[in-house]
Amino acid sequence: MIIAFVYNNKAFLPEMDAYERFFSGYNIKCELVNKNDLGLMHRHVEWWMMPADLTKPKEGIYKIHDYCSSSVPPWRWWKNWWKSFFNAQPDFRLFLNEYVRKTLNFHDQIPFGYRDIGVPEHWLLTDPFLHEREYDFVYTGDLSPVRQIDNLLNCFSTGQMKDYTLLVIGKNYENLQNAYARYQNIVFMGPLPYNSMDSYILKARFGINYVIDKEPFNKQSSIRLLEYAALGLPIVTTQYEWVEQFQQQYGGNFFYLNPNLSNFTWQQVNGLPYSKPDVESFTWEQQIRRSGVLEFLESKFPELKF
Repeated sequence: MIIAFVYNNKAFLPEMDAYERFFSGYNIKCELVNKNDLGLMHRHVEWWMMPADLTKPKEGIYKIHDYCSSSVPPWRWWKNWWKSFFNAQPDFRLFLNEYVRKTLNFHDQIPFGYRDIGVPEHWLLTDPFLHEREYDFVYTGDLSPVRQIDNLLNCFSTGQMKDYTLLVIGKNYENLQNAYARYQNIVFMGPLPYNSMDSYILKARFGINYVIDKEPFNKQSSIRLLEYAALGLPIVTTQYEWVEQFQQQYGGNFFYLNPNLSNFTWQQVNGLPYSKPDVESFTWEQQIRRSGVLEFLESKFPELKF
């Protein structure tokens, strides 16, 4: 059996590595392809990492649409409407959470499930005290302008954290790297293979979860916070709806940044007794198994037993 994962290579998607590791354990071949090359390969399932799929259905090939996020500004409501109206109809949909499903607002009876963010299981076994720290802080993930990451970087360039180091791991950061080139305490790196991400995150003393308090960002799971937590890093985070609900449910003690970052000082960050939330249920395998997609595949391919 062959699953073709259709991916535009724009987003930062650790779930691609997770899917491949999971399905390869059942002798299912996973191919990562661009939509333009999809027609050149043999496949049994097309697994689209959305936002867009305008292709016609093909007999004998099942289609899964995987929505790991709602649309982002600008014009995010229009973009969500466009996706719900123009996208091809799949055989099954996956959504990050209920918020993402509701914002996309599909009006059909296509079966669906929720597949939240996860972490590699072996990360939970890491002893953070065994790693040498080269940086004071690390930030991983999306660096697009809509994230307003320059507010954080300014703290390390000319602000109160200019004497401390920040490792930034992401992709498409050339403009930011040029803008902050003369500040040697800010180091840009990546994109990195996901199987080596943990070793680089563990080079830092603190993990920064910088998320602006606006939809859809404040309603969606933070992969970086979960990764820091799994690896045992003390977490510095902005304060918003999802992280507050996560803390209420799974515990942990984080340093909450003021909206204007005025309390982001070395003294205050080091003055908090941090604790790790319970993320044992957030492994990628558990998230995939809870999503309902395996039951869907078993219903279409009776020889599969997950």
